[in-house]
Amino acid sequence: MCGIIGYVGSKNAIEVVLDGLKRLEYRGYDSAGIACLTDGRIKTVKCKGKINDLEQLIKTQNPQLLSSQPFLAIGHTRWATHGKPSSLNAHPHCSGGIAIVHNGIIENYAALKDELTREGYKFISETDTEVIAHLINKYRANFNLEEAVRQAVKLLKGSYALVVIDEKEPDKIIGVRMESPLVAGIMDNEKFIASDVPAFLNHCNRVIFLDDGEMIVLKKDDFKVFDINGKEKSKKIQTVTWTASMAEKGGYKHFMLKEIHEQPRAIADTIRGRVLPDASKVVYKELGISFEDLALTQRIYLVACGTSYHACLIGKYMIENMAETPVEVDIASEFRYRNVPFEEGSLFIAITQSGETADTLAALRFAKKSRVKTLAICNVVGSTASREADGVFYTHSGPEIGVASTKAFTCQIVALYLLTLAMAKAKRIFTADLYSGFLRHLIMLPRMAEEALKLEDKIMELAKEVYRKQNFLYLGRGPLYPVALEGALKLKEISYIHAEGYPAGEMKHGPIALVEEGFPVVFIVSDDLYFDKTLSNMQEIKARDGFIITISDSKDEKLKKLSDRFIYVEGINTYLNTVLFTIPLQLLAYHVAVLRGCDVDQPRNLAKSVTVE
Repeated sequence: MCGIIGYVGSKNAIEVVLDGLKRLEYRGYDSAGIACLTDGRIKTVKCKGKINDLEQLIKTQNPQLLSSQPFLAIGHTRWATHGKPSSLNAHPHCSGGIAIVHNGIIENYAALKDELTREGYKFISETDTEVIAHLINKYRANFNLEEAVRQAVKLLKGSYALVVIDEKEPDKIIGVRMESPLVAGIMDNEKFIASDVPAFLNHCNRVIFLDDGEMIVLKKDDFKVFDINGKEKSKKIQTVTWTASMAEKGGYKHFMLKEIHEQPRAIADTIRGRVLPDASKVVYKELGISFEDLALTQRIYLVACGTSYHACLIGKYMIENMAETPVEVDIASEFRYRNVPFEEGSLFIAITQSGETADTLAALRFAKKSRVKTLAICNVVGSTASREADGVFYTHSGPEIGVASTKAFTCQIVALYLLTLAMAKAKRIFTADLYSGFLRHLIMLPRMAEEALKLEDKIMELAKEVYRKQNFLYLGRGPLYPVALEGALKLKEISYIHAEGYPAGEMKHGPIALVEEGFPVVFIVSDDLYFDKTLSNMQEIKARDGFIITISDSKDEKLKKLSDRFIYVEGINTYLNTVLFTIPLQLLAYHVAVLRGCDVDQPRNLAKSVTVE
């Protein structure tokens, strides 16, 4: 997830674009760049770091750009997906007299890059975006800019929001959208285009939201919208009534709520390019771990902190049951002080959203010192964990601003599911049909996550009933036990209510002593081998007048009868249900915290990334 802005009009385009980039910095903050037309030529300035670094670079080394009053410019703030953060990998990318900025992931960029290289095009970055610039330049030899862009995007597989400018047609900006957001701002004598409305809301509140497969051509005093085949379309101009801060959050009250609702998109991006369209294979070459490494792996160590630790626990169930490989799970702050006797054939996997968590890095370094093969599952390209591990699996959930992790967690589960299936395939455990079936379930997951989000109104009503309670107990079995842990953690993190997660089978070994009339107990129940045992646990709570909240994919009447409040979530399979059942627990924690007046995005005493021991 990156931030894009373009401007054509009578104002100083660089000042407008820099201001817009600052308002989009929540979408990405590892590098930034700007391209403008000055004296009939495209001038590009870009650097690793934040928007302030870019602004200082322009002021100190390129002050003429500000004084020349350019009327057209595009800019980009990057959240790296292909290639580490660097000035070379920063956008815009240029080819010939063309400059582009891009948000998204091009799945087939490697094949396109090979073809373009054979044709003589030179690549200077590690990004998928540079491929698009060269493609447009290639077609520009025989077509005008609009048609060249149209021909180029027809070859792209994946998601993209593109903004393009050209020295040969210096009066226009072209934008194209496919599965990544793009919105245009329309004024009489100036036009804007951006990833999000806040980029230009201070200047313009009349907007056109582009749909997938649409192209917009912007000039200072005109605009036109086309479909991907060049047919002109009529689009309604809407008036935005948001404030700038609301717009940054997409109209949501908090970043956390926005990020909860971004999960279908984040999951889709994490899957994208890693499963063949016919669901026949996991593509895992990017991991830096070979097919033979996976086949020969005898034991796995999953190590993390906090929410990522709960993802590890879910991964243990997946890997042991589907890939038939023993797994040890450790909290990183404990693991780093153990003297682990690693066995031959071990694989160490560190899971960290930021890639900078101090305890997790220390554990990773210990494993490397012990000459164990290492893999990092993380969300930040170029982070320390991604650089130091032998291999890396990037979750493409985009920047997570809220301190309490939501979309990063569910994408970590998806990453572990993909890794498990790759390992099961390498070990020849599954038949082709079973393997394909598990992958088809994964392809369904983004849509099913959208369905789970539709429960929000029902969960808001539940929150009103329970937000004054001071203690909660969360119970689950099997892979849903870590979901219970995560549900309890989310509640305590942002609402400051004491909550504990337990395996439901352990309830009688202590926690049941807490249960009294009205005591809230959240059961996470799946229609699986644990179902009847969990019903027995529920009966024990009911006998003590506890208040039972049930989240389940079963419509069993006994289950409903035992529940004081019942939330049905349509499920997929035992392992992916961990994602679907997590979503209502996130929403419950969020709405309880809001009702209690807590600072949801920045809860007390917590930091987003724990970079010290």
